[in-house]
Amino acid sequence: MPPKALVRRCVDAFNARDTDKLSELYAHHQVANNPVIGKNSIVTMFATEFATADMVCIVENIVEDGEWAILEWRDSLDLSGCGFFRVVDDLILMQRGYWDKLCF
Repeated sequence: MPPKALVRRCVDAFNARDTDKLSELYAHHQVANNPVIGKNSIVTMFATEFATADMVCIVENIVEDGEWAILEWRDSLDLSGCGFFRVVDDLILMQRGYWDKLCF
């Protein structure tokens, strides 16, 4: 699956608050943000975030280049950011996100 399509599936699972579906999209040893290592940790991270905030990801743009997809997003409060996803063998191997943490 091309990286752009995988990131769209990731956004759909995020917006559905489906932690299991989200974890299925990640490689087993993927590292997200401050090392969140492994699928169980990814499920826990998303479950905690979904329990504390009404989160939604509105896609502004997705750009694909080789193994990489870059997601430009905003939320329902018009806060914005971007995510960089490295996709290998149809799974997210690495993800890095950037946003204005002073606004969140």
